[in-house]
Amino acid sequence: MFKGSMVAIATPMHEGGAIDYSALADYVEFHIGSGSDALVPAGTTGESATLDHAEHCEVVRFVVEQVRGRVPVIAGTGSNSTRETIELTRCAKEAGADACLLVAPYYNKPTQEGLFLHYETVAKTVAIPQILYNVPGRTACDMLPETVIRLSRVDHIVGIKEATGDIDRCKKILAESDGEFLLISGDDSTATEFLFAGGCGVITVTGNVAPRQFHSLCEASLEGDWDKARQINARLAPLNRDLFVESSPIPVKWCLAEMGLFPTGIRLPLTTLSHIHHETLREALRIAGCL
Repeated sequence: MFKGSMVAIATPMHEGGAIDYSALADYVEFHIGSGSDALVPAGTTGESATLDHAEHCEVVRFVVEQVRGRVPVIAGTGSNSTRETIELTRCAKEAGADACLLVAPYYNKPTQEGLFLHYETVAKTVAIPQILYNVPGRTACDMLPETVIRLSRVDHIVGIKEATGDIDRCKKILAESDGEFLLISGDDSTATEFLFAGGCGVITVTGNVAPRQFHSLCEASLEGDWDKARQINARLAPLNRDLFVESSPIPVKWCLAEMGLFPTGIRLPLTTLSHIHHETLREALRIAGCL
């Protein structure tokens, strides 16, 4: 059910920071028309850190209703508070999301046992498919393979988005986890290698601006057409790199505005993309076939 190009969608905002739901509706249709295999609202790329609780739930509900079952919706519901994570996960379930994506608790730096108990508690409390999310570069908390393997045997935990780019780590998890456990890449630059190694898909940032291309990349990789996958990946490589010249989602939101898909709004403490990077991103978009 969860495979291929799963896009961690940005949240369109007006200049003052209010969510632009009309643009969000159009953006959902853009992705469905472009072949994206699933949508992931209210994650890091969706500026979840600056959405209040009501906004977070409303964005998920709105995307679920706009999608109308045409592709899976995986709601970002992670927090560094177990109680808040449970509340957001319940909200996503009530909204009709197909699954939830739960980032490792950030800032408070739990132990591996704390991570296990955090995820186990959420999984036992809310009966919805749950995908772990390990991104130590953002959270200062690395969920080790041994912990992931333990969690793979907990009911309702169905997979992990692994964003370290460590292919050997992914192979270890694949070899030792529950047989149905899904490995999903969270690092666009190494996604092709990840899929070659046995991953089922990518929760992607680049797919925001190049959905058709990223879908084709995943499709070719999963079908074993390595030559085609590498050719597509080569054209996407500048985007995979340059969408992180400043903190995400700053560059991706600038690109979406440049493509005429989004208004220019972004919430503090994030700011609009520095002018020195504009031409770099334009060139990456041109190479990928987005402009």
